[in-house]
Amino acid sequence: MNHETGRNDNNTKPALFGSLHMRRLSGPAASIVQSFKSHRMRAVGPIVFCIVILLAAAYWMYDGFSHPRQYTYEKHISASGIELHVLETAPDNVQLTTIEQNVTNTPFYGINGGFFWEGALLSIAVVNDRPLKGEPGDYGSGWYNTGVNADLKRGTLVWDELTRRFTVQVATDASELSVTDKQHYWAQGGVSMGLGDEYGWENHMISEEMPAYDEERMRSALVFDRNQRLYMVVTPTPSTVYDFRLAIMERLGGRGLVDGIFLDGDGSSQLQCRARSLSGDGRPVYQMLAMKQ
Repeated sequence: MNHETGRNDNNTKPALFGSLHMRRLSGPAASIVQSFKSHRMRAVGPIVFCIVILLAAAYWMYDGFSHPRQYTYEKHISASGIELHVLETAPDNVQLTTIEQNVTNTPFYGINGGFFWEGALLSIAVVNDRPLKGEPGDYGSGWYNTGVNADLKRGTLVWDELTRRFTVQVATDASELSVTDKQHYWAQGGVSMGLGDEYGWENHMISEEMPAYDEERMRSALVFDRNQRLYMVVTPTPSTVYDFRLAIMERLGGRGLVDGIFLDGDGSSQLQCRARSLSGDGRPVYQMLAMKQ
């Protein structure tokens, strides 16, 4: 205090503040401050916990709204050690779609589709008589089941929306498919599995030019049961076509399987859902079966 003016100089502080800054609190005052700090720290814990719970709930709700939930995922291991990853859903919940990346890098849940070469679709992939890429009759559009043989006929899984039935039809192109109404169906090409033909399925599979059928490769397939439920199956276990088919019949045969098709395999065998992601060998694929909801 400047006793001549009765005012505080700019560089001086009142004695009260100076004394608080210059010495540590002790006695009752220190106890009060310490108690305040302790209560404050105890209050922070529950607040942080609540924030974490709210963030987790928000993420769960976002994930639930932004990704399909009308499916079930199962993992099975066959007696021979083949690991099967299975997505079960209704046929109306399936959307054939084109992509240009690994299935696990897309926002979709589902599995890889048919065969391809440098972006061209070599398996039938049509929705309401329209190929996924280009126009009917265009090469690589998804209109044809294409192989070494230009007139190749391959097993094609067909969902007829009006009869509410699956069939496996052997065809060269989509114009050969038999459905109630061409504006109400989808079809995915591959190679016939012949689940109801234990004596002839292997010869049919070979005649449909299944690649590397006797080599151990990763595999993908579509099968359906008597209730018209669809099972999308992928194995990351290298296996022959014979062993893969046997594993499916062993682990899913009790569901009343009717028939199905083999899809593109090896590094193209890819799957994505909430519980599991299988990226094959990491390669991009150009068509998949994605679930809508």
